[in-house]
Amino acid sequence: MALIELEDIHIRYPGQAAILSGAGLRLLSGQRLSLIGPNGSGKSTLLRVILGLQTPQRGVVRAFGQSRARESDFHEVRRRIGLVFQDADDQLFCPTVAEDIAFGPLNLGKSKAEALKIVDALLSVLRLTHLRDRITHKLSGGEKRLVTLATVLAMQPEVLLLDEPTNGLDPENEARLIDILQALPQAILLVSHSAEFRAQITSAEVEIRDGLVHPV
Repeated sequence: MALIELEDIHIRYPGQAAILSGAGLRLLSGQRLSLIGPNGSGKSTLLRVILGLQTPQRGVVRAFGQSRARESDFHEVRRRIGLVFQDADDQLFCPTVAEDIAFGPLNLGKSKAEALKIVDALLSVLRLTHLRDRITHKLSGGEKRLVTLATVLAMQPEVLLLDEPTNGLDPENEARLIDILQALPQAILLVSHSAEFRAQITSAEVEIRDGLVHPV
């Protein structure tokens, strides 16, 4: 079953050439797919379109078998699809690591005790317990990246969208991230400049070129 389907997506900013001009994409249940292409080709834009964070001038977005067009259509999508942003500072805004990770579950209606139980379990699995009470903005770039992933996983998404997840990671933390992602059950759509990283996480690639998505 296709979890995500994009058809004929057009994105153009005023006074600029089209970024996407008929792009299409399908992500199937259990699939792990890399989206490649040069800088500025529209990879991050396509991820935002999937979540309704950017509205195409033309095209169809389907998620979990339903067309999504209005803002209200995407509320469910954002509960079921997690996006790890390219810049961790765009995603971390609470004073401490535990509060950042708990924020999503609390918004889903979990009690404080339930949310903290999720926090502790997730930090244990990710081997990040030592960061639990740290001040988020004082973390290293690599630590922020792993905490960002934890905030997304706390929502228990069915699909992960990963936008350059190795940004700021040293080799040790990149190896840890690879271990984490390989063990996860979710379908994954990955944007990464690293061919070696992509090969360890995904099994197929598509390329954005000239505003369209092409098989590789």
